[in-house]
Amino acid sequence: MAKPEPATSKRPRTSKPKQPPGYAHLVESLGGLIDAARQRVAQTVNAEMVGLYWEIGRHVVEYEQGGSDRAEYGKSLLQTLGKDLSAKFGRGFGWRNLFNMRQLYLAFPILQALPAKLSWTHLLLLLRVEEPLAREFYVKQCQRERWSTRELERQLNSLLFERLALSRERRACLLWRVRATRSNIPPICSATRSSSSSSTCPSQPP
Repeated sequence: MAKPEPATSKRPRTSKPKQPPGYAHLVESLGGLIDAARQRVAQTVNAEMVGLYWEIGRHVVEYEQGGSDRAEYGKSLLQTLGKDLSAKFGRGFGWRNLFNMRQLYLAFPILQALPAKLSWTHLLLLLRVEEPLAREFYVKQCQRERWSTRELERQLNSLLFERLALSRERRACLLWRVRATRSNIPPICSATRSSSSSSTCPSQPP
């Protein structure tokens, strides 16, 4: 005959202690401080990382330009350098990343001209844009509209710049706006909102 299982005693439910007045506001305020600090840390880390990658790219380019024999190495130089750096510092310094760092320096040869507050992933997408004017357009749109990397990639795939600059008049208007208002480019050029509307932008900045 099976022995009856001993009865388990149920623990009494403990009610959550009553929160003092203003406690919920305190938690919310502290949460805001924590989130803001984390964002600043992430931005600082990203800025330092991008700055490091730019410096690596500069050193590689300057080394290549140091002599014709070095320039002939080409891809083999990056492959050898990637193996040595990866062995010493771990992942993130393979030849493909070194190639991107080199391209970053060539696209933005002035450190202070690096797009502010854009992640390394943003920059990798922007490096695909070969035309400097188009790249600058997407940089400003990222900064103004706070595009995520997914949104930037979507706009690149949709050929936003090319669509806006489809006609010669639209391209002249866009060029004028980029030169005249580099710090504040409107999302859509007014001359491109309607194919039937006439351009009101001058062909050259005043």
